Amino acid sequence: MIKNVFFNKYVHLYKLFEFQRNFSAIANVLEKSNVGDSTEIKGWVRNLRVQKELVFADVSDGTCAKKLQTVIPKHLKTDALTYGSSVHITGTLSKSPKGQIELVAESVRVLGSCVVLDGYPFNPRTTHPPEYIRQYLHLRSRTNYISAILRVRHAVTKHIHDFFASRNYININTPILTSNDCEGAGEVFKVQPDNDETVKAMMQEGRDRDSVYFGSKTFLTVSGQLHLEAICRGMGNVYTLGPTFRAENSRSRLHLSEFYMLEAELAFCESLDQLKFSIEDLMKYVFAKTRDTNEADLFLIDKDKAKTPSWIDKEFVTMSYNEAKEILKKKNIADTEEGINKEQELALVDHCNGIPVFVVRWPKDMKSFYMKECEDDSSKVDALDLLGPVTGEIVGGSLREDNYEKLKLKLPSEKLNWYLELRKFGNIPTGGFGLGLERLLQVMCGVPNIKDTLPFPRWPHNCDM
Repeated sequence: MIKNVFFNKYVHLYKLFEFQRNFSAIANVLEKSNVGDSTEIKGWVRNLRVQKELVFADVSDGTCAKKLQTVIPKHLKTDALTYGSSVHITGTLSKSPKGQIELVAESVRVLGSCVVLDGYPFNPRTTHPPEYIRQYLHLRSRTNYISAILRVRHAVTKHIHDFFASRNYININTPILTSNDCEGAGEVFKVQPDNDETVKAMMQEGRDRDSVYFGSKTFLTVSGQLHLEAICRGMGNVYTLGPTFRAENSRSRLHLSEFYMLEAELAFCESLDQLKFSIEDLMKYVFAKTRDTNEADLFLIDKDKAKTPSWIDKEFVTMSYNEAKEILKKKNIADTEEGINKEQELALVDHCNGIPVFVVRWPKDMKSFYMKECEDDSSKVDALDLLGPVTGEIVGGSLREDNYEKLKLKLPSEKLNWYLELRKFGNIPTGGFGLGLERLLQVMCGVPNIKDTLPFPRWPHNCDM
């Protein structure tokens, strides 16, 4: 009986594998196939050139930046075979006069027609500006620019997970729904049921509208850090990569209402240097790996940014907050406001010849309650911001306050008593950081507007899909 179960499972998996093999990914065809191989592909026509006896179709299936040139005899061409149409083509691989792999078609089936004159917004052999493409979020993955960025995003995500796995970090899924505003800025989205009947019934139980469902005010998370700190004190080094939300009223090129944050918490972390090393190691690993795996995509997005960055084999610059302000003052771009704004962040990176810059030892009153005071100056905290080109701040992090009495005085709400209690039972020193995935992609790809680094951006007055 047991043998039959395993045999049937094996047959099922074999049939599933055979079903998945009924056509080839174009990335595999271009990398691994040989002239003379019989091949089936499915994809979209990105360019079509009709000649006297032959039709040349450049076909893409999204798996790589390159397209497969398909040579179609004129008698196989139908009116439905147009730019933008989806196709299933069977044929034999050959070499073009230029020595490139091409597919000589033996059968062509149009799976879905595309009538360009019926409102299709993109034209062949046309480079559409990102501002125009952004009007068609549901269709923009058809463009070379966005599809290349999304492949790079996929690769970066994979390399991040590989990095942490190789260093024995545990991946933790922190909650999207939370009762805390980790950063304390008040830029949170409140969560409530949309069903009036549910709300009315629960309010009859004596609950107010704000806490009607969960029993307390509930928000979309702005950070998983506090939850990571709890897990870190039982499991060691941990990280999370997931969506976070900010109700910030900004439509700038650097802001989103929904974005992805990589957050990590290092157990037994006692120095800012240890934290800095981990961040620098991660950045260099991900940049180097992505250039190995997605060079063609990076070249397609921005051929200048496709080059390996000059800082990949150099140590990142470190300066204190006070030193940064002095540099800005000498450059005559310092202002009267506290903190360092975006223009100043980019000026500091430029001052360091494009090398990423750690700004450390920030004034305590400018940073969050959970950051550890510097031992030699209680007016400062052991915090850091990593600044890079294009975006300015990419990473923010700190050592965490591990002194129970000090943290108790700074705790912003009794709702965070559980966070304070972590310091009572087997406490350890920790440090951690948060890295904005979309900002990292802006730096890596040279993408000016953050809204072009993810499939469906959300910002004020825009959530149509």
